[in-house]
Formats: sequence, structure tokens, C-alpha cells
Amino acid sequence: MTQEFFYAIGGLGMFLVGMEILTSALRDAAGSRLRKILARFTTTPLRGVMTGAIGTIIIQSSSATTVLTVGFVGAGLLSMSEALGIIYGANIGTTATGWLVSLIGFKLNLLSVAFSLLLPTSLLSLLGRGAWTRLGRGISGLCLLVIGLHFMQTGLAHLGDTISPQALQARGALGFALFVLVGLVLTVVMQASVAAMALALVMLQGDMISLTQAIALVIGMNIGTTFTAIIASIGGSRPMRQTAVANLIFNCAIAVLALPLLFLSAPALAILAEHQGPMTALLVFHTGFNIVGTAVFLPITQPFARMVARLVPEKKSDQIITLDQKLLDDPDAALISAQAAAEKIARILFGALGSALKDPADYRRIATLSPLNNALSDLEEFLSHIHPDHVGEEEERTYSALLHQTDHMARLLQRAQKTTHIQKLLDNHLIRRPTLAVGAAFRRLATAQDIEGEALRLARLHALVRHRKDKHRRGLLLGEHAGIYSLKDVFTHTDAMRWLDRSLHHAERVMHYQTIARQEFPSAPREAEGI
Repeated sequence: MTQEFFYAIGGLGMFLVGMEILTSALRDAAGSRLRKILARFTTTPLRGVMTGAIGTIIIQSSSATTVLTVGFVGAGLLSMSEALGIIYGANIGTTATGWLVSLIGFKLNLLSVAFSLLLPTSLLSLLGRGAWTRLGRGISGLCLLVIGLHFMQTGLAHLGDTISPQALQARGALGFALFVLVGLVLTVVMQASVAAMALALVMLQGDMISLTQAIALVIGMNIGTTFTAIIASIGGSRPMRQTAVANLIFNCAIAVLALPLLFLSAPALAILAEHQGPMTALLVFHTGFNIVGTAVFLPITQPFARMVARLVPEKKSDQIITLDQKLLDDPDAALISAQAAAEKIARILFGALGSALKDPADYRRIATLSPLNNALSDLEEFLSHIHPDHVGEEEERTYSALLHQTDHMARLLQRAQKTTHIQKLLDNHLIRRPTLAVGAAFRRLATAQDIEGEALRLARLHALVRHRKDKHRRGLLLGEHAGIYSLKDVFTHTDAMRWLDRSLHHAERVMHYQTIARQEFPSAPREAEGI
């Protein structure tokens, strides 16, 4: 009996490790494609349901999908209502894992195949490169998952002789509630609903629990999956806390909804269990009540989002940006948040310069730029904790672009605070028109959605201003030589034109690197709620 206990415990541990390796490999393989799908196609709650379900099926992890969603909300790429759609879809997508476990662990005899493939795929994972490494990790994780299930079945096989559904049966609603609680606790302890689902399937197959008891376990597991997000959201930003609360409310609500659904579908489930087996009946019910719950919540997504916003109100803050340190656990989500923060700083900076470079000049917004120094310092500190060796090639380009963008914004901020040159530029009839054109360009950049187009226009304007600067500088030198200008006038006007040229250079570089960073996420960001 002791040996069988260790088989069961060891099998569960092997299953958890295999699932983690498989999920990690699938997520790495999906990479930026998954993020682009979530960013580009999640434009309505209904589309959010579809993309959330597909994304979760692809990477076999609803928690990973939720973390990415939090990053998108914090970055302003998704509204709260669109994020709710992804949460609904992730619940549907996670039911696919139960079907996968049932198929490979119980319906197909893959144990011999798993044992024979584990060594070569592990070597491929260790010695391969790129896609081959991911393939090796994915298959070896799947092999561990199958072997772990086998050991769980072996360890619990004789438990059915001593434990029966009747022995575990408490009376009525109390017994059902007890199994819901057990499912919740199992999921919280193991931090993986799929492991708890596998355990329920093994016990159901071994006749240790009845179908109704297994359904109660699954309902508890649905609620238990929310606790990881709740723990992760403690001390986090408003979008993260809102997402965690919305996830908890949604899962609790559909758990309550599952009770009348179970009562109504009990005869059909009994027939299905008789013809297709109790495991199939359990998985059909699990998928069914998640779909029904989504169908109920989808029409009321907007009121639900407003209710969550009232439950988790925004704290007033003097900070220009708020970068959630908890997002650093996921480099992709951290990059999204950093990109949005950089764009917000750039828009404030361009808006202030645009107000100053017009006639009459308005320096009021430049006078309020001091907090940007702290914002840029926070952004640099945040970026320093993102490890580029943990991300792919495309993400590394985004990371590098954000570093360059931050550096050029810091230099542009220093120049913006030297306003003594601006009036000299506006008073000079030869350089006045290019100066006003630069101001107009900055004002457009403060609100522009077509980042790539504005970046190209800014580059052309910079070339024009540089040509005008060089021509005017030669004219000043000739005028000084002829006695038209004093040497002080030459230095004053030359410094002013150099100020304009260097400001344009830094602005052009900011837009260039912003374009590179945007290539990962083509959709234009909305104003971030959490930034």
C-alpha cells in the first residue's frame, strides 16, 4: 500500500512537470503570433471569447493567457470589456486540456510510445536549436504527462477496493458542497486545474467517485483556478486587480449556474455515461457549463465591466506612468507595458514642444515637464529588470528599441527645458517657417495614430531643416565677415538652429524606434487605464 501511495504521488508530480514543460514549449512556439492575434483580433467581447479560447488551446494554459491579457489592458491595447471576453474564452479553452488528458491517457495506449520517445526527445531538447529545441521539449513534456498518468492510475488502482462512491457520499447538498470544496482546495494547492482534473478522471475511471461527485470536483476546480491570479494581483496595478476580481466573480457565478444545469441535464448525462463512459459525460458537462456561462455573461459584459470598475476603483496618483513590477514575471507582458509607458511619455513631450514652437509661443506645458524625469527613470529601471535572454528575437528587437527610445526621450527632454532658443528661432524670418513646421509636426505626434507615416514625414522635415540650417549658418558667417552681424549674433543664432536640429534628430529617433516597437503590436494603443 505504501509503494502504491508513492506511485500515485510520484505520478502526480511527473504529470505536473510534464504539463509545465509542454505548456512552456507551446507558449514559446506560439510566441509573438499569439500576442499579435490577441492584440489585433480582440476588438469586441465576442472576438475576445474566440481568441481567448484559441489562445488557451494553443498554449494549454489559461493562466498564461490571463497574464498576457493583463499586460494588454495595462498597456491600453485592450479595454476591460474586451479583456473580459478573453477571460470567458480562456475558461472554454482550458476544458480542451481535459479532453487531451482523456484522449492520450485513457483512450489511446501511448505508454510504450511515451517511454520510447522520452530519451530521444529529451536529447533533442538539450542539444537542438530553435524550433528543434521547442519540439523536443514539447514531446518530452507530453511523454512525462502520459507516464505520470500511468503511475497515478497504478498507484490508485487498488484504492477503489477500499474507497467507493458510497463510502465518500455525504447527504444531499452538503456532500456536493464538500466535493466542490475539495476540488477548490486541490486546485489551489497544486496550482494547476489540469492536474486536479487528471486526478478526478483517474478516480472516476477507478470507480472511487461517482459522476456527480466528479462534477462537484470540477466545479470547485473552476473556482480554484482564480486564486493564482488573485495572489499575483495583490499589490498590483488596477488592471491586474480588476482582471483577477472579474475572473473570480465570473467563475463563482458559473459555478452557481452549474447547479440547475446539472439538475436539468442529469438524465442526458446518465445516458451519455452509459454509452460513452463517465469520463466523456464529465468532460461534456465541464465544457457545457463553461459555454453556457459565457453565453449568459457575454450580453452583459459592459455592465459587468462597469461593476468591476466600481468594485476596484482607481487610486489617485501623481505619477505619469505606473509600471507594475508583477508584470516582470512575464517578459512579454512587461514589454507591452513598457512600450505603452514610453509612448505616453513621448506624447506628453511632443505636445509640450508643439505648444512652445508656435506663434505666440506657449511655455506653460514645458514648465510642467519636470515629472517626466522621474517617469523616464522609472521606465529605465523597469527595462533593466527585463532579461532579453528570456525572450525571442522579435521581442529582443522591441526591447532594444525601447532602450534607444528612452535614451532619446531623455535627451529631448533636456533640450525641451532650454527655451531661450525658441524666441530666437521665431524672430528670424529665414528660419521662422521651418520652426513653425516643426511645432506643427510635434503637435500632430502628440495625438497621431499613424505612427509609421508621421515618422517618415518627420524624417523628411528633419532633412529640410538641416539643409536650411547649414545654408543659414553660411549666410551668418558671410554677414559677420561683411559687418552685417556681430559675432554674438552669429553664436546666438547658430546655437538656436543647432538646438532645433538636435531636437528634431532626437524626435525622429524616438519615432523610428517607436515604429520598431509597434511592429510587434500593429493595433494602435488606446489610452492606458493603468498607466
